Amino acid sequence: MDQKTFERGLEIRKSVLGAEFVEKSIASADDFNLPMQELVTEYCWGAVWGREELPKKIRSMLNLAMISALNRPHELKMHVRGALRNGVTKEEIREVFLQVAIYCGVPAAVDSFRVARSAFDEEAAGK
Repeated sequence: MDQKTFERGLEIRKSVLGAEFVEKSIASADDFNLPMQELVTEYCWGAVWGREELPKKIRSMLNLAMISALNRPHELKMHVRGALRNGVTKEEIREVFLQVAIYCGVPAAVDSFRVARSAFDEEAAGK
């Protein structure tokens, strides 16, 4: 484990989900699920959420859409709260969910990568 990434992840995770929730999750971990808590904190929160290219508000909105599409209500509830902490309004949350209602399951990740690669190639070619 990269301790610096883990510590950054822990700070971000607490700021989004609330320190009490995160501390309880880690404190209640046992030998079986502690590695999962460490993995999520280091990679999800430290390595990805710790990147500067997207603000937390947009990351929250993306998470809401993805978690909603995956039908993970426990995670969704937690991330709705986190989204509010990150400045996402109730109206914006509503709009994310309306968007999910229309597109859920349609734009597969593989197609998105294909389209993005095509766009990158066209941009590089000056088209």
